[in-house]
Amino acid sequence: MDEKEKAKKQILLRISPTLWRELAQWAEEDFRSINGQIEFLLTECVRKRKGGKKPEE
Repeated sequence: MDEKEKAKKQILLRISPTLWRELAQWAEEDFRSINGQIEFLLTECVRKRKGGKKPEE
């Protein structure tokens, strides 16, 4: 994998204020930023969808 493929992609994500507050609280409990928490949750969902295999980065 070259450097371009390793670089993180940016996206615009629109979520409700209620969901934002829930994610912020959860992130704080897990000692993560909100961005880190969202990335963690998405990574876990992809891993589960693939049957437990670690997703490629």
